[in-house]
Amino acid sequence: MNLTRKSILLPLFIGVLLIVLAGCGERDKETHIATSVRDHQVKPPVDKPAEELLSTQASFIEVSQKVTPSVVNISAERVRSSGEMAPFFDNFFEEFFKNHPAVPRKEKSLGSGVIISEDGFILTNEHVVRGAEEIKVKLSDQRVYSGTVVGSDPRTDVAVVKIDAGEALPAAVLGDSDGLKVGQWALAIGNPFGLDRTLTVGVISATGRANIGIEDYEDFIQTDASINPGNSGGPLLNIYGEVVGINTAIVAAGQGIGFAIPINLARLIANQLMENGEVSRGWLGVSIQAMTPELAESFGLDKVNGALVNRVFPGSPAAQAGVKRGDILLSFAGKEIRGVRELQLLVANTPAGKTEPLEVLRDGRKLSLSVTVTEQQTQTADEKAPPVKKMRQGITVAPQEGGEGVLVVEVDPQSSAAEAGVRAGDVILSVDRQDVRDPAAFDRAMTEAQKKHNVVLLIQRGDSTIYLAIPLS
Repeated sequence: MNLTRKSILLPLFIGVLLIVLAGCGERDKETHIATSVRDHQVKPPVDKPAEELLSTQASFIEVSQKVTPSVVNISAERVRSSGEMAPFFDNFFEEFFKNHPAVPRKEKSLGSGVIISEDGFILTNEHVVRGAEEIKVKLSDQRVYSGTVVGSDPRTDVAVVKIDAGEALPAAVLGDSDGLKVGQWALAIGNPFGLDRTLTVGVISATGRANIGIEDYEDFIQTDASINPGNSGGPLLNIYGEVVGINTAIVAAGQGIGFAIPINLARLIANQLMENGEVSRGWLGVSIQAMTPELAESFGLDKVNGALVNRVFPGSPAAQAGVKRGDILLSFAGKEIRGVRELQLLVANTPAGKTEPLEVLRDGRKLSLSVTVTEQQTQTADEKAPPVKKMRQGITVAPQEGGEGVLVVEVDPQSSAAEAGVRAGDVILSVDRQDVRDPAAFDRAMTEAQKKHNVVLLIQRGDSTIYLAIPLS
């Protein structure tokens, strides 16, 4: 009986022992993790990375090390009354809280900035410090100073903040944004989501971005270097470590789409803010609109560029220079005008009193004029015009009181003119640049225009005037 029990237990004991030993062996295998020490014992998977990768990596490291000390974290604080609500909530809660005093509460916004002078001037975005009652600036070595807004410009989203550190600060080197090319490396340093001095890398995706609807004057650099909330006001750099832009906005619905203010524009605004505390802009005194393919063809242009003048303000610099309604502005200060936004930016950035050459196209001939820019006053003349729409015939006109133009009294709802947005109440001032003063003159001009592919109407709508090119085919 005992022999039988031993014959059973012995194999069972041996089996358990083998299982335990096997488990130990598995654990021994798991703890042996291959670790690269870059020596003859264990080599990395890629023994010799491409020299181009190593040099690029070294460049990124060097840019980060050299420029990061110039990047600051900006914390702006303002006090808002708890009673500041939307009108709907004000009305709704008025009966409940009208006898209770409003309790102030603090709001903080975080952003970035870049030191541009050793004595403590810092370039950032206007929206970072907007309405701030207290500003704290943290340097890369964690020292914190109180900041003062020297000046700000909401129309370009540029602001300058000053701190007094009592010693020379590491100032960044500003580059030249006019020479940027699509495809160049772009590095952004900032404080996204409060994460101090984060470096992201990408390329210049586009230059001269406008009509985005962020600011009044837009000439953005587009980059796919990651920009997030908190990056605003921080520098966009080239591989030389030069600041070529000030990061300012992102497209919330898309990834890899960020915008930066070109440093040449930011520097121009910053200089005025540091010297005068405010920005003065040049003014030409015209109302302009964008060219369309139809308008370009009608005016004899081989490409869609320039800005079409639909109004010249009396006594303005443009009027004194000889600019007339119907002129196409082709270049200003020696720079080609590709569109309305570009001309607005060029003129606005021209110091008041400076005389610049202006090239115009009039009746198929190029003319060279000289215009002396004056300081832009309050919005007496918006240099933008309503968008041009395609339209065709379908208009009934009547005499216009005052003798200038003909009044549109009816638009056939089934006509292409109605589809294009022509409205009753519009005043047609000219047809193919020929003034019309009565319905008969309008009919004659339209009949003559049938020989062409397009007819150009000058329409007045309220205080605005616009040219419209109507396809006749």
